[in-house]
Amino acid sequence: MDNKQSLIGIVAAIVIGGLVTLAGSSGSATVGSVAVFAVCALLAYGINWVVFIPSNQLKTEHYFDLTGSITYVSVVVVALLLSDDLDARALIVGAMVTVWAARLGSFLFRRVRRDGRDGRFDEIKVNPLRFFMTWTLQGLWVLLTLAAALAIITSIEREDIGLVGAVGIAIWLAGFAIEVVSDRQKSAFKKNPDNKGRFITTGLWAWSRHPNYFGEIVLWIGVAVMAVPVLSGWRWVMLISPIFVIVLLTRVSGVPMLERRGEERWGDDEAYRRYVDSTPVLVPRPPR
Repeated sequence: MDNKQSLIGIVAAIVIGGLVTLAGSSGSATVGSVAVFAVCALLAYGINWVVFIPSNQLKTEHYFDLTGSITYVSVVVVALLLSDDLDARALIVGAMVTVWAARLGSFLFRRVRRDGRDGRFDEIKVNPLRFFMTWTLQGLWVLLTLAAALAIITSIEREDIGLVGAVGIAIWLAGFAIEVVSDRQKSAFKKNPDNKGRFITTGLWAWSRHPNYFGEIVLWIGVAVMAVPVLSGWRWVMLISPIFVIVLLTRVSGVPMLERRGEERWGDDEAYRRYVDSTPVLVPRPPR
């Protein structure tokens, strides 16, 4: 990727974020004349741009995932502090995002510290403009993923949790449990020296080749369901949140990247071919 493509990526990320911010600011609480939703959007980009500076100087990606998690938590905390008349729905969603971000961020940071580096950044971090694009895209990632949650927290309209809210909470809990359990199963598998160079086929990984990503998708669907009662007008655009997560994980960086890596490492292994042929890519199904 050359500098021109990187520049286009940066501009596109800012424009898309700006359009989502305009939609989300409709019906948002305000600080003076500025929508709280817009403040949160600026913060999502700003944190990443600030941390990019020392990261670029050191040519390191060690703080990338951790910064993403800190951005999630910071944006949610600011949204809660600046919004008016917080209700149970807003507080519960704020707690959900904070717990998820803290767990995932610490998990990813420990993984990078353990492995020493993140191979995805080998070519990116030596090109300042491309590296900056990556941090800008992380700001957009945070904003789009949090869109439904921010719609709940910053809304000037409040509704009782009700049946829809309860269903959303249940969906989130199910997704979070699947993500946590599958991540722990894979970590335990990798810690066993007997499994070096092997692929996991046990636990939830016998039901799905990517159960952690399935859990991730499900929990953000839960947040979106919780947001439905407080959405109106342009705020319906905030349902982009689970759609973005689904597209990102199934078409861009999650499943496709790991599937390619698996084919490169074990494509000629008969056991791997049987595992691929008998196990769903994403949606879990009992082992045959």
